[in-house]
Amino acid sequence: MAGHSKWANIQHRKGRQDAVRSKLFSKLSKEITVAAKMGDPDPDKNPRLRMAVKEAKSNSVPKDVIDRAIKKSQAGEGDDYEEIRYEGYGPNGVAVIVEAMTDNRNRTASTVRSTFTKNGGNLGETGSVGFMFDRKGEITYPADVGDADTVMMAAIEAGAEDVDSSEDGHVIICADTDLNEVATALEAELGESSSTKLIWQPTITTDMDLESMQKLMKLIDALEDDDDVQRVTSNFEASDEVMDQL
Repeated sequence: MAGHSKWANIQHRKGRQDAVRSKLFSKLSKEITVAAKMGDPDPDKNPRLRMAVKEAKSNSVPKDVIDRAIKKSQAGEGDDYEEIRYEGYGPNGVAVIVEAMTDNRNRTASTVRSTFTKNGGNLGETGSVGFMFDRKGEITYPADVGDADTVMMAAIEAGAEDVDSSEDGHVIICADTDLNEVATALEAELGESSSTKLIWQPTITTDMDLESMQKLMKLIDALEDDDDVQRVTSNFEASDEVMDQL
């Protein structure tokens, strides 16, 4: 959990510094449109859409933007998006998973490959780094929802696998196939979560020094700058001292 929590903290700090949120809003809106197109446009009847809407709200996406994204699915938009996962290696051999949603596979593959190459990495074959991660569900709550014991008991009763509580909040991990069920049970006990989503949890980590982490951040920033890339995950492990210097 340590490495993942640190990465979440980096993303949080980056988010506060970003002056323009339009690119993030666009990616979250795309996920909502595709989720609504693949299932029911009612979030209460569509677990994937429910998670997409919750994630959008946790990133302060306005309600009218969310509503427009759902309406797009009913207008026939979002049909041609294809979900693709790319795997590769970054600086110091760190594993990187890139999840994309694209209407042009060749364009996206070319851009992702070029971005890896320009930033000291190498794009690999599917499965080249995936074995270093487990697909999991992640549910987060603010620290003030309850103390560690309270949240732990609620998580156990809901069928979760692990809980990481700190002053930053509570991170609850469950099997990917149980995410909707566990999230619903927790919501009944603790109230609405801050975030509910599927993640790639590292099972093997790569130690990174400051220089390597700076290079990795440059690679991830470049990948996330691509409109087709939805999210990027890495299996880095770095000391608190290194993290504080980023």
